[in-house]
Amino acid sequence: MKDVDFSYQDSCEIWLQDIMENHYEEALLRATSLLAQTVEDENGCWVRPTKRRPKLRFRGRQVAAARFIYCVRQRAVIGEATVIRHRCHNERCCNPSHLVPGTAADNKRDDWDYWANGVDYRLL
Repeated sequence: MKDVDFSYQDSCEIWLQDIMENHYEEALLRATSLLAQTVEDENGCWVRPTKRRPKLRFRGRQVAAARFIYCVRQRAVIGEATVIRHRCHNERCCNPSHLVPGTAADNKRDDWDYWANGVDYRLL
């Protein structure tokens, strides 16, 4: 009997893998277009003119703009359990240098640290 390599991929990973393998140039153009529509604020955040977290639709799926930009720029295939954390704590920010992957627990610890200490924007 042959060894079977089995690994589970959720629907988000399957979607991102398809983009990276078959539609990367289109995705990169879309991410670049989104970043061109941002305005840099006083903290170095690149924000879109929306009241809430910006979203986009690409290849049949709606996704947060920051998640899409991070995945495309980093060529990262991440699952639904992985969140994109904003080091600046600005959910409207799309600046790739402010975005890092992590768990929901990491994100909550970031919130607690932010509530206790604020953000030192010089460290971003």
